Amino acid sequence: MILTEDILVDGVRLAHRHTAGSTGETLVFLHGTPSHSHIWRDVAPAFEADGHEVLVYDLLGYGASERPVDRDTSVTAQADLLEKLLVRLGIRRCTLIAHDIGGAVAQIFTAAHPDRVARLALIDSVSYDSWPSSTWREIIRDHLDDHAAMPQHDFEALLTRQLTMTVADPARMTGETLEAYLRPHRTPVGRASFFEHQVRHYDSTPTQRVAPLLKTLRIPTHVIWGAEDRWQPVAYADRLTRDIPAATLAAIPNAGHFPMEDDPARIVEELRTLLSREAS
Repeated sequence: MILTEDILVDGVRLAHRHTAGSTGETLVFLHGTPSHSHIWRDVAPAFEADGHEVLVYDLLGYGASERPVDRDTSVTAQADLLEKLLVRLGIRRCTLIAHDIGGAVAQIFTAAHPDRVARLALIDSVSYDSWPSSTWREIIRDHLDDHAAMPQHDFEALLTRQLTMTVADPARMTGETLEAYLRPHRTPVGRASFFEHQVRHYDSTPTQRVAPLLKTLRIPTHVIWGAEDRWQPVAYADRLTRDIPAATLAAIPNAGHFPMEDDPARIVEELRTLLSREAS
């Protein structure tokens, strides 16, 4: 497991890993859905080895973090909690590296606190009206309100089908890798949390609301995209690159929505390229 400890922030428990660095650079990794910090296991350690301060954590309601019954876990609420987490850890400024809905959290946070973000990486990020994808809209329609009645076998088959869509090479989402993504949902609480803390908040309203502010961002931004992403078409990467003034784009061949699974070495390379750019 990539995470090593828990921290209490604003009355909730977050599973995280926070390592000191020697370079003066702080990197914060934000995962998406349906995933958790496991997705950074072949990426974040490279930057710890480079001497950066690194923070990786599971969003509230995800992975090993708390799954509260009565707490908002929308991307807007996650952005508010991110701000409190950074204050709690004494992180004044950082480079945000964000994937999928973590990208929505990053867009909202950066627009609200541009002085807190030195650089921004958006990896196959949701944006504008890009989400939920057609297959997730179908799942929301058919299962969101009756998920408790779904047999566990059927639920795992559904989630496996979705996870298999995240990679260009289906063989990469099998065995121990697939098990790691399924494990947080293998209990009644885990399954309920998946629908209530994740799927119920698959809503593009927050990204459409923040979209007009993207043109005000002046920080170095790198948009990184799997060229074979089946959930977030590359056209959205192009649009983000046009709208964010200091943005560059890297499309990764033979990679899908989880390019950290298809080609983690390329993700590390692209992030090092971003870090070579002078912070704003």
